Amino acid sequence: MSSKLIDLESVLLNMGSVVVAYSGGVDSTFLAVVAHRVLGDKALAVTASSPLYPEVEVRSAQEVAHFFGLRYIIIRTQELDNPLFVANNPDRCYYCKHELFRQLQGIAAKEGLCWVADGSNRDDLSDHRPGRKAAAEMGVRSPLCEVGLTKDEIRHFSKDLGLPTWDKPSLACLASRLPYGTEVTTEVISRIGQAEDYLRSLGVRQVRVRHHGETARIEVDPESMSILLARRQEIVARLQKLGYTYISLDLQGYRSGSLNEVLRSMS
Repeated sequence: MSSKLIDLESVLLNMGSVVVAYSGGVDSTFLAVVAHRVLGDKALAVTASSPLYPEVEVRSAQEVAHFFGLRYIIIRTQELDNPLFVANNPDRCYYCKHELFRQLQGIAAKEGLCWVADGSNRDDLSDHRPGRKAAAEMGVRSPLCEVGLTKDEIRHFSKDLGLPTWDKPSLACLASRLPYGTEVTTEVISRIGQAEDYLRSLGVRQVRVRHHGETARIEVDPESMSILLARRQEIVARLQKLGYTYISLDLQGYRSGSLNEVLRSMS
């Protein structure tokens, strides 16, 4: 067993009990499963459901939790009720995570569990992530960060553990598709979600539909571009029906946090 995995189990054992923010992505699934192995029913996995998260992802998280026997619940979060989140300034994620961690802390107190933990890993420290500030302010632990686990290492260990998420594409809430300053509305979020669901149905695994008003800027892995080009007219018609006037394929391809590029260019 790798020393980092041993270290992670030791950290979780010393925590005693924990509520895990469990989105169903690579990192949080790995953390939730290892926490369950170490702590049993003293580990509770909690998935947030809201318009910001595709329903298919919530269902997938629930299925994985049931398969691995996790102690598990779904909660409803209300990010869109906060005008500071809706305004979509560069600190938007702070308010999203604050809402999530506030609810998780309430659950921890009610259940008598010592800690709230998220699935942030070491690689997350290199990008603009205001949610980390919320975690620090609210005393939320990040055990994967604490033992220095990277995304690639987490995928490797997840595969060894038989987790179906080991090669799952990266996830992010649908609000991350809007440029900063563009108001986050239920209508726009729904449009983006429908567009991405449709593109995935064509066989594209990693996709982002970046919303720029009348324009949908599609990011996919370079190897998936041929799929979109082969069905170009069909895709244009479908996305125009959803309300977009212009549909573009970003030749740089998918990259995490591409809408943060404008922040880096200003620094």
